[in-house]
Amino acid sequence: MAYVVTEACIRCKYMDCVEVCPVDCFYEGESMLVINPNECIDCGVCEPECPAEAIVPDTEPGLEKWIELNAKYSAEWPNITVKGETPADADEWKGKEGKFDAFFSPEPGKGS
Repeated sequence: MAYVVTEACIRCKYMDCVEVCPVDCFYEGESMLVINPNECIDCGVCEPECPAEAIVPDTEPGLEKWIELNAKYSAEWPNITVKGETPADADEWKGKEGKFDAFFSPEPGKGS
């Protein structure tokens, strides 16, 4: 089992999860973070740290799209090991639905 980042991260990207991850398995895209499923050790420390509640166990139902997206983009985007700056409008996007279709970007982030 591993954890995955879901749509709730898009436009929020708080990055609190990055600071607690013992294996540095987060990767940064322009609009969200993802977890590399092969590097995640299923420790679960990232899940409660996410203010947007965007991180969930990959065993929850209906996550196929997010499992694939995390695997794909963790192989393409840069690794992030240090918390970056949270977007100024992150709180405004927290809890909004439909962000994937409107705001997902396959472009990489800065990484660290």
